[in-house]
Amino acid sequence: MGSNLILKVRLCLNSPLLPSSARFLCTQYIKSNLGGGQMDRRNSGQGDGQSRMKKITYKQDSEDGRSKKYTLRQLPSFPKSVFAAGTAKKIARIQQKKASLVSEDEEEPQRRTNRGAGKLQPPERPLPPDEWRKMKESLGNPNSFDCQMMTSLVTAGSDLDIAKSLLTFVAMETGTLSYELLLRYLTLCVIGGHDDEVFDVYKIMRGSFPSMDTGASTLFIKSFSRTERWKEAVGILQEVKKVFTPSQRNYHDVIAAAVQHGDTATAWSLYDELITNGKIPHQDTWDALFTCVKKTKEEEEEPEHQEKLLRILLYMRNNQIYPQESVAVKIRTWFESLKGPKWTGGWSSITPKGVCRCCGSELESIQLSAEEYQELKDKVMTDVIQGRDVFNKTTPEELERFKVFVKRKPAFDVVIDGLNVANINKDKNKQSDTLLAVVSALEDQGLNVLVLGRKHMLRPSRFWSKHNMSLIQQKAHCFFTDNISEDDPFLLYATLHSGNHCRFVSRDLMRDHKACLPDGASRRLFFKWQRGHQLVIGGHVAPGRSIRFQSIPEYDTIVQTTGDSWHIPYDDTEDRSTYEVPLRWLCLTKKH
Repeated sequence: MGSNLILKVRLCLNSPLLPSSARFLCTQYIKSNLGGGQMDRRNSGQGDGQSRMKKITYKQDSEDGRSKKYTLRQLPSFPKSVFAAGTAKKIARIQQKKASLVSEDEEEPQRRTNRGAGKLQPPERPLPPDEWRKMKESLGNPNSFDCQMMTSLVTAGSDLDIAKSLLTFVAMETGTLSYELLLRYLTLCVIGGHDDEVFDVYKIMRGSFPSMDTGASTLFIKSFSRTERWKEAVGILQEVKKVFTPSQRNYHDVIAAAVQHGDTATAWSLYDELITNGKIPHQDTWDALFTCVKKTKEEEEEPEHQEKLLRILLYMRNNQIYPQESVAVKIRTWFESLKGPKWTGGWSSITPKGVCRCCGSELESIQLSAEEYQELKDKVMTDVIQGRDVFNKTTPEELERFKVFVKRKPAFDVVIDGLNVANINKDKNKQSDTLLAVVSALEDQGLNVLVLGRKHMLRPSRFWSKHNMSLIQQKAHCFFTDNISEDDPFLLYATLHSGNHCRFVSRDLMRDHKACLPDGASRRLFFKWQRGHQLVIGGHVAPGRSIRFQSIPEYDTIVQTTGDSWHIPYDDTEDRSTYEVPLRWLCLTKKH
């Protein structure tokens, strides 16, 4: 039943069939109104300020059994990784500021004018029916006046008595209160914390309508869950499940209520049901469960309860989910409250080498194991490069020609998205100069480089110097696709085909290609590989100047444990995009 449901219930004020609770909603206002921790930030994880070039040595096993080593120079402290939390929004703010052509003083009045256009202005006090009627007539007697006005009251957070006076007017005017109007009134009651009023509305709607939509059920669950009648919310949730799958918020409200009232069995039963349904719990749900402490007679927490909480951490690990800072605080408090071996928590950051600054432990490597790499390679080949839409990106002949080209070449150390790199600088007249500078910097390090480009780059122009393109082809292997083809599938194929040591240079975050993978586990594996293999150029590129690549971390940003320790990355900012990873960690160690 949607929000535009036309069902209506007869609620005439003079009818003996009118429930007393409904009459209360409409008339009560007449009687009462018309008659007269700060967290420890010492381990801030800031760099040491050094700007020396970092040398990372990679090892490649060749087919003849010998090992080849090569070094890639990076700046570890600047610039920050493109995957670091807050980077995308910071860049967006900078670009927005630069692109702004209109001052804030000129924009703000227009925003305010547009924001207020077309909205009903709610009154500041309860109105008698005559005044409501005059207001409606002054607006041309719109059919949706009552619902629009109630929506305005909700938006403005108006006093409940004003809404009651509107209900009285509508009931006297039409003898009917529609489902939509009651739903909006219910919203106002729930937002304002008027739970007693919610109980009255619940009684009316249950007696007047055969069923309720998602919105009404959600509001009732939320309101009942925060009262002593919370168990009725469990019943509403069970009824909802007969029609559709409840939302994470529905589950959270009831789980939190069960925890608050000491019914951990109900809380965990609903949590397990939520996970079984494939829903990702709200952070607030984890907050409530880690706050819940159930004791036995010996005042020790039940082992079963401990195991369930540890399973939450493993769920975060397996799904690459990061707890919010408030949840991390609860996790630390819970660990430190455990009986037996003492756990100690601390707020930390990780060195570029992957060492916790709090306990000195080394974190899991960002590099894929041989099994993980082969699994990812097979899935990318099948679902991304040879997917159903592959020939929207290229032609069968071109793809086969590229495969033969790669097979005949020695394994590449670095694959460059030529067009992407060439467009780094603002001056588009020097695209070939930019690409040549990057290729030269990598070739000078003794790396075997592949440049992927498009055929139009070979046509001499003010953008593409014939001399520069000739030098690029001398310094690197080159493959130029048709102008209508996409570069990324070729880049992924060449990089993965060359082996786990091979890196690629591009600013493209590959989100569309990651989305082509069939399941969450594959997409998380791709993201791990990407963070350990993608080189992003930081800053301006100029001939003769050093090329600076954003640092690649040597550790994986994921919840991890050794049994005697836990390291949990957590969100301490609201600016993190979905493809970025946190910089702050909760370090937990057990003392024996």
